[in-house]
Amino acid sequence: MEFTAAMIARILNGTVEGDPETKLNTVARIEEGHPGALSFLSNLKYEPYLYTTGASAVLVKNDFIPVKEVAVTLIRVDDPYQALARLLAFYEKARPVKKGIHPTAVIDEQTTVGEEVFIGACAVISENAVIGEGCKIHPQVYIGENVQIGKNCTLHPGVKIYRDSIIGNDCIIHAGAVIGADGFGFAPVSDANFMKIPQIGNVIIEDNVEIGSNTCIDRATMGSTVIRRGVKLDNLIQVGHNVEIGENTVIAAQSGLAGSTRVGRNCMFGGQVGLAGHLSIANGCKIGAQSGIMSTISEENSILLGSPATDSKQFLKSVVYIRKLPELSSRVDALTKTVESLKNK
Repeated sequence: MEFTAAMIARILNGTVEGDPETKLNTVARIEEGHPGALSFLSNLKYEPYLYTTGASAVLVKNDFIPVKEVAVTLIRVDDPYQALARLLAFYEKARPVKKGIHPTAVIDEQTTVGEEVFIGACAVISENAVIGEGCKIHPQVYIGENVQIGKNCTLHPGVKIYRDSIIGNDCIIHAGAVIGADGFGFAPVSDANFMKIPQIGNVIIEDNVEIGSNTCIDRATMGSTVIRRGVKLDNLIQVGHNVEIGENTVIAAQSGLAGSTRVGRNCMFGGQVGLAGHLSIANGCKIGAQSGIMSTISEENSILLGSPATDSKQFLKSVVYIRKLPELSSRVDALTKTVESLKNK
C-alpha cells in the first residue's frame, strides 16, 4: 500500500512540513531509513539521525525544533510514538481478514462458535467451549472443555487453553502460550516424596489483554488466577497459581510471579523480575530489570531496583559504594598494616 505524507497527516491529525506529495509505502527505524520509508523521532538521543536518514518522511513532535537543516519531509504530531502505533493499527486493519473453518480442524458438536470466525488447520476445540464472534483461532491451537473466549480474540499458532479458562474480549495470545496448566502444588509426605495437590481452579483473563509467546499462566489451586483488563505480558513469563495482576500492568520478558501474589494496577516490571509468593505490590509501582521482590510493597508508585529490591535512590547510592570496594579494601589493608606497625612500636 502506498500513501502520501498528506494522507498520513490526515489520518494522524498532524501537519506536513515539506512535500505533502512524498510517497510512503513502508516504515523503518530512523537510523535505517530508506526511500519510501516513514520513520519517527521520539527519543531525542536519535536526533542526529534526522539529518542523515534516508527515509522519505519522519514523524516528529509539534514543538520539535531542528538544530540543522532537514532534507526529509516532516509530519508533526502530538506524540510520534503513539502516532506510529495508530498508523500501524490502521495498516493492520486494512489487511485481508481470514475467515472460515479449515477442514482439518476438530470441533466438538457441543461447541458454540460465533459468526465471522476463523479456525485454522489442525485446531482442536473441545466440548462445551464457547468461541465469540470475530475470533481468529490459528493452526494447532488447543482449546479445552468449558473454555469461554469472548469477541474478537486472536490465538496464534500452538496456543493451549486448558479446561474452564475464561478469556474476555479483544485479547491476543501469542504462539506457544499455555493458559490454565496445573499450578506448582505439592505437599511433602516424607523426606524424599511429594504428593501432588489437585489444581481445581481456573484462569480468568479480562478484556484487552495481550500475552506473549511461551508465557505460562497456571490455573488456581482453588478459585481463580486473574489477569485484569488491559494487562500486557511479554514473552516467557511465568504466572503462578492464584496470582492476580491488576489493570493495565505491564510486565517484560522472563519475569516470574510465584503463587498467590497480588500485583496492583498500572505497575511496570522490567525483564527478569522475580516475585516471591504470597505478597502484594501496591498500585503504580515500577520495578527495574532483574530485581527480586521478597516482601510486600505497600507504598504506591514505589520505584525499586536490585535483589533483594530496595528504593531506587538507595540502590543507586549502594552501587556507587560497591564500585569503590576495591579501593576501600586497599585502604583498609594499608590502615591495618599501619595500626599493626604502631602496636609493635
